[in-house]
Amino acid sequence: MTRATLQALLSHWWRNPLQLFTLLAGLALATALWSGVQAVNAEARASYDAAAATLGEGQYDRLVRRDGQPMGQDTYVALRRAGWLVSPVVQGRLDGVRIVGVEPLTAPGGIGPITPTEGADITAFLTGDGQLFANAETAAQLSGLSVVVTPEAAPGTAVTDIGVAQRLLDKSGLIDSLIVLPGQPKGRADLGTLAPDLTLQPAQGGSDIARLTDSFHLNLMAFGLLSFAVGIFIVNGAIGLAFEQRRPVVRTLRALGLPLRQLIILMGAELMIFALISGVIGVALGYVIAALLLPDVAATLRGLYGADVSGTLQLRPSWWLSGLAIALGGTAIAASGALYQLAKMPLLAAAQPRALAMAAGKRAVVQGSVAAVLLGLAGVMMFTAKGLIGGFTLLAALLIGAALALPLVLDRILAGASRGAKSVTAQWFWADTRQQLPGLSLALMALLLAMSANVGVSTMVSSFRLTFTDFLDQRLASELYVRTENEAQTAALLLYAQPRTDIILPIQSVDTQIAGQPTEVYGARDHATYRDNWVFLQQAARPWDTTFAGQTVLINEQLSRRAGLNVGDEIALQGTGFGIAGVYGDYGNPIGQAVIGEAVFLRLYPDVAPRNFGLRMDPDAVPDFVAGLEAETGIPATQSVNQAGIKAISLAIFERTFTVTTALNILTLAVAGFAILMSLLTLASMRVPQLAPAWAMGMTRSQIGRLELMRAVMLALLTAVVALPLGLALAWALLAVVNVAAFGWELPMYLFPMDYARLGLFALLAAALAALWPARRLARTPPADLLKVFSNER
Repeated sequence: MTRATLQALLSHWWRNPLQLFTLLAGLALATALWSGVQAVNAEARASYDAAAATLGEGQYDRLVRRDGQPMGQDTYVALRRAGWLVSPVVQGRLDGVRIVGVEPLTAPGGIGPITPTEGADITAFLTGDGQLFANAETAAQLSGLSVVVTPEAAPGTAVTDIGVAQRLLDKSGLIDSLIVLPGQPKGRADLGTLAPDLTLQPAQGGSDIARLTDSFHLNLMAFGLLSFAVGIFIVNGAIGLAFEQRRPVVRTLRALGLPLRQLIILMGAELMIFALISGVIGVALGYVIAALLLPDVAATLRGLYGADVSGTLQLRPSWWLSGLAIALGGTAIAASGALYQLAKMPLLAAAQPRALAMAAGKRAVVQGSVAAVLLGLAGVMMFTAKGLIGGFTLLAALLIGAALALPLVLDRILAGASRGAKSVTAQWFWADTRQQLPGLSLALMALLLAMSANVGVSTMVSSFRLTFTDFLDQRLASELYVRTENEAQTAALLLYAQPRTDIILPIQSVDTQIAGQPTEVYGARDHATYRDNWVFLQQAARPWDTTFAGQTVLINEQLSRRAGLNVGDEIALQGTGFGIAGVYGDYGNPIGQAVIGEAVFLRLYPDVAPRNFGLRMDPDAVPDFVAGLEAETGIPATQSVNQAGIKAISLAIFERTFTVTTALNILTLAVAGFAILMSLLTLASMRVPQLAPAWAMGMTRSQIGRLELMRAVMLALLTAVVALPLGLALAWALLAVVNVAAFGWELPMYLFPMDYARLGLFALLAAALAALWPARRLARTPPADLLKVFSNER
């Protein structure tokens, strides 16, 4: 009986290959979008872990200077002689590669990715003869150096002996940090006595980069989940229609004595087999999507967070297993409703026309109630939601509530239009559209989610672009920026530039912590450049005057939000207290920032020498200045960047930052269009009994086809009208809640009517193209098929 039942169930798919394609393709696309995002996230996190393992980040305490500058090697020697078990580390960048120098004889086990491989000369490494360890991609960037390829090395990182690193990075006699080994001897000398300028940084159980980028990856995962949800609407619709069309088979099998439980188990097993097939296809497609997106994600993470991510994608079990799992789980969720209806439906009810659709109609009140609760919850959370979890809960309640409410809203609109119709044809059109709404509702929900996500994300990105462009115009006020490599170049630059510029603005900073937050402290020279161009979100009276006088400090919005600091609060730098005189916007910066006057900066951090300078001058004089600077001082033009060049670089990083979300939006909209196409194609074969009476009463087949096309476009238009306010609400939530929690800054929201009109036209065009084929099929339905409707008992 089991074998015969399976054959009977599977025969439906062989007779309806289009439905089988809809089911498999919808689930494969949904799985592909999810798997692609998970693959990108998994590759990035693996790179963070490899980078953290290189220096044992999160595992060991560290000793660093309070001002963030390198310490002398004599400090290390003094600590070792006093009984401190520490190991020195030197790091820096060479040709874009992170060079890490370790002392292999004192470093704790597990530091560095060095595993002896063929070609590795451990003696050369230990004796400081110049051997480096890196992966193949990084080794290619270090031409001219002796590099041993080791696959487990962190991307963009090369490990070598500390002496070699000091020579390559021009840090002779300097050390960046000291790793504090566990099991320190008792009775060792006090750190404050031996090295009062050092501070102990405790291990934090994970790398700083991994924590810093968590919000970015959470945003990616949320978009992947939204894309998967849109795809699941296709699966849900295909399964529901398949169950509807198999009513006679279910009735016959039940009448022959097949137990209901066995029938449900077999139908569930059938769907799980399809889910497994689609999952495998989806994971393969996800690999392709991830391979296309990974370069942009890597560039974004490097530009925003300074995180090196491998550009090569690996088939990691963590993401392909999650792809298969979500394919099976999504199918189970999509099929649960239909299986539950089947279990509760009386035996004879299965013989009624559109029995499942009628059963679904009875749940409209429940669906409306759930939608009202979710939308009410979203309304409350708009005023109370905080943090990423609260923000995403708000987005979920808003999107799901709106999707559930859409069929009910459309039904009320169609009912009103039907009451206002004058002609018989118009009345039939509106009534028939209402009848088709249950079959199209899932596809329209998918379109609603895709369009609202498109409106919301495009509004967020465009608002960010406008704000960021204005921000660059304010902050990049100097006409030329010059970087020096050493003290000799700095002295030559100052001597040459002094008589040829209006003002030289040194750009000098140290890395420290304020209120437990990683912060860059800058020293600013007193000049109108800052007063005229910087915009404050909060400020006290005369913030620049008091800051340049050494009395106060200015902080960015990120530090203000994360540390709970406001104007009037006090913070300490190097033991000196400063009141906060202003909070300024600092878009694109993931960490805290503070600005103090140049004089007080030199007093607090006397060992910090500026290596970057902003020069104010006549913009037309910049090319001649750069040429003369190279000719007279030897400072190459590559170390000078004009204002336009920095803006172009910054905007390029910005555009790549949102490449991934834009691509996911486009893919999601494409999946929604595919959902409409498959729904209309599947319904076309079921439409003949409803269209035959209209044809028999005088409507031509071409008229019926045109009305079918008009119906799809009209429903897409109504969905677009609902999607616009939903998308704007989504944009507000992204800007005011999610963005603040993820990055620490809040952006103003701008509206872009032309973009919304363009998106609406694209949606209508997609709906028209999706409806064209089914409408053409109906218009070409042979008269014989229409006549057969009246010869069968219906």
